[in-house]
Amino acid sequence: MELIRLEAWELSVAAALVVALSLLSLPLRLDLTRSLLVSGLRMTIQLLLVGLVLKALFESRHPLVMAAIAAVMLAVAAREVAARQERRLAGTWGYGLGALAMFLSSFTMILVALTIIVRPEPWWTPQYAVPMLGMLLGNTMTGIALALDRLNQGAWEQRPQIEARLLLGCPAAEAIGDLRRRAARAGMLPTINTMAAAGVVSLPGMMTGQILAGSPPVEAVKYQILILFLIVAGVGVGTLVAVWLGARRLFDERERLRLDRLRQG
Repeated sequence: MELIRLEAWELSVAAALVVALSLLSLPLRLDLTRSLLVSGLRMTIQLLLVGLVLKALFESRHPLVMAAIAAVMLAVAAREVAARQERRLAGTWGYGLGALAMFLSSFTMILVALTIIVRPEPWWTPQYAVPMLGMLLGNTMTGIALALDRLNQGAWEQRPQIEARLLLGCPAAEAIGDLRRRAARAGMLPTINTMAAAGVVSLPGMMTGQILAGSPPVEAVKYQILILFLIVAGVGVGTLVAVWLGARRLFDERERLRLDRLRQG
C-alpha cells in the first residue's frame, strides 16, 4: 500500500479545529485559549525541527551522532522528571536521581531490544534506535515522576507517623516501607493499565502510525507488543530504582528523617 503524503493545507485543516476549540473556550470562560494556541504552535515547531534533525541523523548514521542525540533526550527527560514533582530533592540529587533511574532502565531495555530482539545492522541504526528510545524515555519519565512525587509529598505529609516508627525502633526502610510501596504502584499502574487496554479500548500510537504508513497490520502488532513489553519493564525498573534511591536519600547515615533535603518544586 502506497503511503498517502500530507500537504501543508491538509495539516492546516486539522490545525483549524484546534483554533476553533480555542475560540469556543472564550465564551465559556475556560481560560484555555492561550494554552491551546501556544501549545499547538510549540508542538508544530518542535516536531518540524525534530523531523529535520532525524532526517540528517538517518543520513549520517554515525554512532557518535546517535550517542549525542540519546544524551540530549536523557538530559531533557531528567529535567522534566524534576519539574513535575511538587517537592523534589534539593541540589544535584533532584536532577541526577531521575537521570540515573532512566539511564539504568530505558538504556538497558533499548540495548536488549536492539542487540537481541530486533537486531538491525548496525545495531544502533537510528531508524530503530531513536523512536524506540523516545517511547521508552517518555513513558519511564512519567512513571518515575509520578512515583517520586508521591514518595516525597507523602513523606512531607506523614512526617509524624514516620518519625513515630523510628522512635519505636523501626529501621528507616520499614518506617517508610508502606509509602515506598504506594509510590512504586503509583508510578507503574498507568503503564500497566495502558498495556491491559491495548487493542480493546485503544490502538496504541506506534501501531497506528505503522498501519497508516502502509505496514502490514500483523507486523505492526508485533512491534507494538514488543514496545509495550519494553515500556512496562523499563517503567518498572526505573520506578523501583528511583523510589529505592529516593527513599534512602530522605534519611541520613543515622537513619534520621531529613525532610530539609526536599525543596518546593
